[in-house]
Parts: sequence; structure tokens; C-alpha cells
Amino acid sequence: MNGHKLDSVTAEKDLGIWISHDLKASQQCIQAYSKANKLLGVLNRTIKCKDVGNLLCFYKSLIRPHLEFCTAAWSPHYVKDKVLIEKVQRRFTRMIPNLKNIPYEERLAILKLWSLEDRRLCADLIEVFKIIYGYSSVTFFEIDFTSRTRGHPWKLKKKRSNTDLRHHFFSDRVINWWNKLDHDVVCATSVNAFKNRLQRIWEKDEFVFGP
Repeated sequence: MNGHKLDSVTAEKDLGIWISHDLKASQQCIQAYSKANKLLGVLNRTIKCKDVGNLLCFYKSLIRPHLEFCTAAWSPHYVKDKVLIEKVQRRFTRMIPNLKNIPYEERLAILKLWSLEDRRLCADLIEVFKIIYGYSSVTFFEIDFTSRTRGHPWKLKKKRSNTDLRHHFFSDRVINWWNKLDHDVVCATSVNAFKNRLQRIWEKDEFVFGP
């Protein structure tokens, strides 16, 4: 290009996200895990007073954002990638005094944390809400006005996916979950109201996140 030879690469970083030649999220997961895990190690070595409130504050503000930056674009669907990302939060919850030997799910319940997989799904649903109600200029979806089933009036059309990779793209993977939401949740009057209603659903275990 303009007399310069272009390098052939299998992955390239663009706007903070690693894009691989096969469009899989493994490279991004490795990078996010590496950065977050190193920061967690620094936190563990430098914080002498392991107060639960302080540790949660540091984790949520300094470490977890590295695992959740723009996940709509790269949310992993391979088990190995999901496990890798979740390892950071597993390690963090074991740092809390008296929780090290308790099962992970119980540690999350005590700390009132969601699994990172649940949070990625929640982030997907929030992004759909923003798109449907015009908070975002992006258009990915088509409203299914022919639906006669019970539920909310903003159900989305599910198009056929010819590849497994396409099936796990944001514009496809989130549709079934969105269509399962209750009318009261989808018809929230603001983004914050929608988030709060998702939170209440999760607390009541009325809507099971994850596969």
C-alpha cells in the first residue's frame, strides 16, 4: 500500500479489542485475563487490611472492567475461554477472609456478586434495550410484529445462522434471551430502570442467566 509492504498477521488490536483472523474471542480472553490477573496479584500483595468492602471496591473499579470492556463484541462461547475469564473472579473471592474453602457459588452469594458469564449476558440485554429505545444509533435487530405468543411487544426476529460462529455473534445470541423477558422488564422507562428490574429478577431467581 503506497509502496509499503503490509505484514500478514493473525490478530490485530483495534479500539482495545483483539480481532483474530478467525473472528474467535480466544486471543481477547487471554489478553483480558492476563491483565486482570496481574492487577489482582498486585492488589493481593499491596493491600494488607483485607476488609471486604475495600477489596470489593478495588475489584469492581480496577480489575473487573478489564474483563468486561466491550463484551458485546467479544463475549466468549467456548468453555475454555469462559473458564479462563472466570478464574480471575474465582481467585478474587478466595482472597476474602474466611471464604477460601467455600464453594464458588456460595462465595458469590455471600458477596452479592454475579458470575462474569451472567454479567456478560446482562450487558448484552442492556445493549439491546439501548438499541430498541434509541439510546444507541446502532441497528442490529428487526421487531417481530407477527408474534402471537404471550410476552412483551418488542420481540425480535430470529434469523437463520449458517455457521456456529455467526450463531454466537451479539446480534444473534442475545435474541432468545431478550424475547424471554417479561413485559414489565422490557417496557422500563429508562436504562437504569431496566437494570434494576434485571437485578430484581436475578435476586428472585426468576430468570436463569447462562446456558
